[in-house]
Order: sequence, then structure tokens, then C-alpha cells
Amino acid sequence: MIKIYAPASIGNLGVGFDLLGAAISPIDHNFLGDCITVCSSKIFNIINTGEFSTQLPNNMHKNIVYQTWKIFCKIIQKKIPVKIILEKNMPIGSGLGSSASSIVASTVALNIFFKTNLKKQKLLKIMGKLEGLVSGSIHYDNVAPSFLGGTQLIIQEKNIISQKIPMFENWFWVIAWPGSQLSTVISRDILPKKYTRKTCVQQNKNIATFMHAIYTNQKELALQVMNDLIAEPYRIPLLKNFDVTKKNLLKLGARTCHISGSGPTIFSICDDYEVAKTSETWLKKNFLQNKKGFVHICKIDNYGSKQVR
Repeated sequence: MIKIYAPASIGNLGVGFDLLGAAISPIDHNFLGDCITVCSSKIFNIINTGEFSTQLPNNMHKNIVYQTWKIFCKIIQKKIPVKIILEKNMPIGSGLGSSASSIVASTVALNIFFKTNLKKQKLLKIMGKLEGLVSGSIHYDNVAPSFLGGTQLIIQEKNIISQKIPMFENWFWVIAWPGSQLSTVISRDILPKKYTRKTCVQQNKNIATFMHAIYTNQKELALQVMNDLIAEPYRIPLLKNFDVTKKNLLKLGARTCHISGSGPTIFSICDDYEVAKTSETWLKKNFLQNKKGFVHICKIDNYGSKQVR
């Protein structure tokens, strides 16, 4: 029996649309991610458990975990039946890499179970392909950090998919999921097909300056240029009261606030724990739409996917 945990992740990080992603873990050590258990079985079966398992499709063949198993059967050129238990701790359509978490955990677990010994870059390519089945396009800013941990820069050139980059250790990442769903496909389709040269130049300047700032340990400069011009301005109308929420968090002392991935989850960066706690309290009272929603104070998860008991 093999059991793998893959953490939640924040895509884009405000400044790096489709280029940056970070794995996160709550500081209270609660799991914020999915678990996959693979066991020997005479017949193939998927068992869905966890708080958000009711959001999964009833048809087993439409489960992304089933698609992962099919890929590995093709690799080993044999259909070996297994029992897969998917512990769905992540809400679907949350903007926290929910599909990526299931994809990473199942890919890693099946690679170990079938002893295929695929290298990391090969595994990443499989994860990207599976992510494309869910969101409509291949992208790695959730699967790479969830798999490899830390903050990942998506390179996607030849045999290099991503590389780990440094991040400011004293930052607290306050994430808030309001309790509603937002399709990644819808969030991507709403984006313009073309951008002005001015917008592209400014976006490139922001990401280049951000990368320079984190490598030279200039926190204030990094915060100053965390401004996305490609996706966030067009996705803000899809989120309820985002502008008001951001304004209030900044008043409380948060350093910035952005949409996590495609939304509707938002994240706020605080460099003081007390400010993070105050922000957490405010978000619980004013941002959550129902009892399903949650708020967590997180740090960057530098480990990524891991085997658990």
C-alpha cells in the first residue's frame, strides 16, 4: 500500500501569470491538500472520501485519478487493477490547485506502486497533460510546486519544466476560500485574446523586477511590483467584493492581496504574524459566503508531495 499527500498551491502569485506557483501549508499543520492511497486489488476501483468528495463526478471514468491510472497502464503496457482511495480535502474550482493536488498525489503514488521509476521531469509532463484535461490547457504553475515544493518558476523548455526559486521566509500567506466554485476554463476564457505592447512591456518589467528582488533579498521592491496586468484585472469582476476586501486588508497592515490562481480564493501577504491573525479574523467575518468556506495562515511548503502513513 502506498499513500501520498500533495499540498495546495497558489498559481500566478499575482505577478507571474502561468509562470509562478508556490506550494503552501497551514501553520497549524492541518492538511490542505489531497491524499491518494493505492492498494493491490482483483478489480479496479476508486473510492472517494474526504470533506469535498461529493464534488467529484459519479462516473468513475470521469475522475482524473482514473485518467492517471490509464496513463500508467499504457506506460507498463498492461492493465493492472488497483484500488485507489482519493481523500478529497480540497474544494474543486477553488483556485488552490485542487485538480493539481489529486493529479500529483496519484501520479507519484502510481509511479511508486508500479515501480516505473520515472524521472521528475517525465512525471511533470504527465501531470501537465492531466491538468490540461481538467482546465483545457497544459500549465504547470500548480502541479510543479505541489509536486516539488517551494516556489517554482515555470520554464517549459526542452527537458526543463520548472525550477525552484527562493522566497522571503518571513512572509505569512493568508488564503481565503469563500465557499463558492469558479471554473478554471471560465476564468481563462474571460481573458483577452490580444494585449497592447504597453501592457506586455509593463508585465515583463514587473516579473523581471520581482525575480531580481527575490534573488537580491529586496522585499519592498518585490511587493511593489506584484501587479498582474494579464489576468487579474479581468477576473476581479468574477469575485464578490474583491476591491473592498483588498482595501480593508491593506488598512489592517497586509502588504498585498491578489487572486489565487483562477479564483475565487484570494491570498494576502503579511510580514507580521499579528497582522496575519487580524487579517484571518476579518476574512472569516467578512469574506466567507457560507460555512464551507475557510481561511488559513500559511507558509511556503518546501517539501511538496510526500509519502504518509
